[in-house]
Amino acid sequence: MREFLAVYLKGFSMGAADVVPGVSGATIALIVGIYDRLIRAITAIDPRSFRPALRPHDPEARTQLRTELERMDIPFLITLGLGISTAIVVLSRVMHGAATTYPVPTYGFFFGLIAASAVVLYGEVETWTAGRVAVSLVAIVIAFFITGVTVGGASHSALMVFVAGAVAICAMVLPGVSGAFFLLILGQYEYMTGVLSAFVDGLIGLFNGDALAPVLEAGSVVAVFGVGAVIGLFTMAHAVGYALERYRAATLAFLVSLMVGALRLPFVEVTTNLGSAPAGTPTVAVVAGLVGAAAVLLVDRYTDDLEY
Repeated sequence: MREFLAVYLKGFSMGAADVVPGVSGATIALIVGIYDRLIRAITAIDPRSFRPALRPHDPEARTQLRTELERMDIPFLITLGLGISTAIVVLSRVMHGAATTYPVPTYGFFFGLIAASAVVLYGEVETWTAGRVAVSLVAIVIAFFITGVTVGGASHSALMVFVAGAVAICAMVLPGVSGAFFLLILGQYEYMTGVLSAFVDGLIGLFNGDALAPVLEAGSVVAVFGVGAVIGLFTMAHAVGYALERYRAATLAFLVSLMVGALRLPFVEVTTNLGSAPAGTPTVAVVAGLVGAAAVLLVDRYTDDLEY
């Protein structure tokens, strides 16, 4: 139980980081010492290993299933997932309220987080070649264009939510790259934090005799996002992991440059809401940005010896 509690708390720390754009849950996994185990467990999962579950009446099948679950470290993944989920549910309400009620300091803070994260991660690219510079420029243009579309009102269709889940889950295997950051680029951050809050409120409301309809409406969106995340975990996460293994510098340059191009979104959110929202002054935005940047640089200073 002590081990499960420790894993749960480490998962909670990862989930808390993933709610904030610019902070990576995978980096937290490195800091708390479970990153290698997480990657091994994810890559060890084989759907064929669950076949004995189709014969629950067979004692031999149950024994074989238990052995396979332990081999794939499924109890670890489940416990870690519960910790991550708890943090996301608890903190998404806070972040949604901050982004909608106090957009200037919140997005100013996000700007500082993302900008400082990009500076830190660019330092991981030891040698800059013409090809890597070209890849970086392409990524900046792509992110700049995408955020230009999403800042004006992104689609929240089921397909878009599915894609957002598949992309955001990559943060589990990419130290330094945030899942919430990807949601921000795709214009789904405020929407998904709001939907998750509505879903939790609906579940609590059921105990007070409230209607089931709000739970089903918000729950369907959460389910689509979750399905996208599961599929992304076994496709996009593996693909990005392969690219990092074979073309680490170019892949890292591309991913970090996405962060640079995406700075357009928090910048527009800040400038649009200046003077029209609580604490909506340029001074507040600058101070919030400096606090965000300082937080990233402080973490980097004390985790500089970690191998990404």
